[in-house]
Amino acid sequence: MGTATDLWALEASELAELVTRGEVSAAEAVEAHLERIAAVNPRVNAVTRLLEDSARQAARETDRRRAAGERLGPLAGVPFTVKENIHVAGSATTHGVPYFRDWVAPSDAPPVRRLRAAGAIPVGRTNMPDLAIAGVHTVSQLFGDTVNPWDPRRSPGGTSGGDAVAVATGMAPLGLGNDSGGSVRNPATFNGVAGLKPSYGRFPADHRMSDQDPVLGHQLFPVDGPLARSVADLRAAYEVLAGTDWQDPRAVPAPLYGPRQDAPLRVGVVMDPGGHGDVHPDVRAAIEAAAAALEDAGHPVEEVEVPRLQDALDGYGALLRAEFSLAWPMLRRLLTDDSARHIELDTQRHPAIGLEEYLRQTGVRLGVQRAWARFFEDFPLLLGPVSTQPAPEPVIPRTPQERDAMMSPMRLLTATTYVGVPAVAVPTGLAAGLPQGVQVVAGMYREDRCLDAAQRIEERLGVLTPMEPRAHRAGRGES
Repeated sequence: MGTATDLWALEASELAELVTRGEVSAAEAVEAHLERIAAVNPRVNAVTRLLEDSARQAARETDRRRAAGERLGPLAGVPFTVKENIHVAGSATTHGVPYFRDWVAPSDAPPVRRLRAAGAIPVGRTNMPDLAIAGVHTVSQLFGDTVNPWDPRRSPGGTSGGDAVAVATGMAPLGLGNDSGGSVRNPATFNGVAGLKPSYGRFPADHRMSDQDPVLGHQLFPVDGPLARSVADLRAAYEVLAGTDWQDPRAVPAPLYGPRQDAPLRVGVVMDPGGHGDVHPDVRAAIEAAAAALEDAGHPVEEVEVPRLQDALDGYGALLRAEFSLAWPMLRRLLTDDSARHIELDTQRHPAIGLEEYLRQTGVRLGVQRAWARFFEDFPLLLGPVSTQPAPEPVIPRTPQERDAMMSPMRLLTATTYVGVPAVAVPTGLAAGLPQGVQVVAGMYREDRCLDAAQRIEERLGVLTPMEPRAHRAGRGES
C-alpha cells in the first residue's frame, strides 16, 4: 500500500493512519493528490488555484515531526480543498468575482485553522457561483463552469460544487464548503459524496467580506461544513471543526456526542415536503432505500410531515430579501447580468419587506424553531430528500417560473437552514447513471445522531466515489 499512484483513492482516515504509522510520507500523499488534480481537473474545472508550495512545505513539516517522534493530529497529511469564499492565509478570497481577485486573507478562517491544527493540508481552492448568490449551478466570472463528473449535461450543484466535484473525483479526500440553504448538501448529493451541515453555532466561522461583518440573516443561516467520500471521514472532520473560538463568539461549547438512548431512535420520513407533488421516482426510491436501511438497523420508521414548512420558507426569504435589498445596489455592480439574474428573479416574485415586517419575521422564526424542537421530541431523526428532483441542467433560470422550478425541489434544505438544525447528506446509489442521496436531520447540536444514521445507510447501500469523470457529451466539449 502507499504508492503515489493510489493514495488519492484512500479515505481521509485511512491516509492519516498510514502517515501517522510512517508507512506513507505526507509528502507522498500531497504529491499523489497534486498529480491527480493535474490529471482530472482539466476535465471538470473544480479546483481554481493550487496551493502546491505551501502544501509541500506543510507536508515536509509533518514528516519532520513524525521522524522526531512528535504526536501528529488525527488528520495528519490529509489534503483538503477550500471554497473560494473561505479565508486561507496568503491566498485571495475571491468569492469568484474580479472585485476580490487581489483581496489576500492575512490569516486562516477558523475551520481552515482547525483542520491545519489536526494535521490536514490545504492543496487548492475550489469554484463557486459569484458571491455564492448566483444560483445553484457552480459557475463564476473568474473561473467558469464546474462540470458534473457523472454527466456533463447535469449541474454539479452549488454553491460548494467545486469541493463536491474535487472530493468525488479523488482530487482531495476532504473539502471545506459552506451551506446557507443547501450549498453543501445539494452538491454532495449531485456528485455522490457525503456532506455535513452543522447546527448554527456548532463550528466557528468567519464570513467577513473585506472586514465587514454580515448582518443578521447572513449571520444566522450560512455555516461552514465538510464534504467527504464516507461518513467516517465526515465524523473525523466534525470532531476537529467543532468547538468555541475567539474569532466567532457564536460558537457554543455543546458536547460532540449527546446522551445515548437504549432503544433505536424513531425516524420520521418525509417524501414530499409540503405536498407539492413533484417527487421524481428516482428520488422516492432513494428515500425508500434509506428508510429500509434504517428499519433494517432497528429504527422504527413512520411517514410524517414537517412542521410549519411554508412559514419557514417564507421567513427565510423575507429576512434575506430585506437585507439584500439594502446591499443590492453595491452587489449588483460586482455581478454580470447572468449572475445577477437569480436574485433579480426572486425579487420580481417576492418584493422586499419593510422594517416592521422584518422585525415580525424575527419572532416568527423563534416560533418555527419551537415547532421543530417539539417535532424532534417525537421523532429524533428526520429522513427526507435533498432535492425532490435529480440534478438539473447546468443553466441559470431566465424567468421567475424557471427559478421557482429549480428552487422548490430544495425546500427541505431551505427549511432546515432556517431552523438551524444539523443535517447529513449521504448517497444511496445510482439511478439512470446519476448519484442519488438523502439527508438525515436531527435536533440542535445532535450531529452525532445524523452521523450515526447516515453511517447505517452507508453500511447497507455503499460508497460511490472516488470515480473517473465521464466523457463530455456532444455539444459540451472534449473529454
